[in-house]
Amino acid sequence: MKVAVVGATGLVGGEIMKVLTERNFPVTELIPVASERSVGKQVEFKGKQYTVVGFEDAIKMKPDVAIFSAGGGTSTKIAPLFAEAGITVVDNSSAWRMDPTKKLVVPEINAHTLTTEDKIIANPNCSTIQMVVVLNPLHLKYKIKRVVVSTYQSVTGTGKAAVDQLFAEREGRTDVPAVYPHKIDLNVLPHIDVFLDNGYTKEEMKMVNETKKIMMDDSIAVTATTVRIPTIGGHSESVNIEFENEFDLQEVFDILSNTEGVIVQDDPKNFVYPMPINAHGKDEVFVGRIRRDETQPKTLNMWIVADNLRKGAATNAVQIAEYLAKNNLL
Repeated sequence: MKVAVVGATGLVGGEIMKVLTERNFPVTELIPVASERSVGKQVEFKGKQYTVVGFEDAIKMKPDVAIFSAGGGTSTKIAPLFAEAGITVVDNSSAWRMDPTKKLVVPEINAHTLTTEDKIIANPNCSTIQMVVVLNPLHLKYKIKRVVVSTYQSVTGTGKAAVDQLFAEREGRTDVPAVYPHKIDLNVLPHIDVFLDNGYTKEEMKMVNETKKIMMDDSIAVTATTVRIPTIGGHSESVNIEFENEFDLQEVFDILSNTEGVIVQDDPKNFVYPMPINAHGKDEVFVGRIRRDETQPKTLNMWIVADNLRKGAATNAVQIAEYLAKNNLL
């Protein structure tokens, strides 16, 4: 199977190639694709060197699937060209997520909706993915009424330049361009993406709108505050969930313990709870601090952590490709 990775020289692109290797995706030919300034560079995949090509050459090479992680502007322009050539695109950017003609997919939840007609498939926002993987089985059992989420997001979500800024600040250097409007080391920024007219950020509204689309239920009320913190390796979320129906706490533990892609880490007496430092490099979503909200009925608190470059981006995209291949949809 020919696989193109568009944005192969970026943080997520590199992670996609790593995940393809680790999960033994049946790649017969890798086609690394990037912008003109990276064409001709070498990338490594399974111990071999591959030369980066441009978009036009990649389309001529007729890959079966193209996994995009090259930004919304690039995806808007280039993904339709791949699709028109009959190549299935799995896109990591925000370009197609809320397009009513495109599927927004987390495989554990809604991969079954995919068909051969879906030539551009959207990968959700990283913070949304890890939350809905945990929410969906509980929604099916108790029906979610409202979600209040506050995030604690890694600088890797902004890209390599943000990681460079963090370490430059930590080392006292000023030779690196800043990507945030304030210092990030030893600081917390309640600001991810641009501010909108309603006072929320674009990232916060992504969590609101994408949750409803993925879980296929517009009745779920979501309100979010997204925050950037100086960590590397994963996003964390404090989530408060109000249900329509009463729940049994032990049953919640049992449901989540038996949910594909979820690992429960909840033993507070022994200081066991999810942390980004432990989620780094892993594909699963970790959940803990599961407890009743004692201020109102039918309401639950929990703490959700996942590696944003893995399940939040690369792994989810590769899982979509795996589903397509397994079900002969490519």
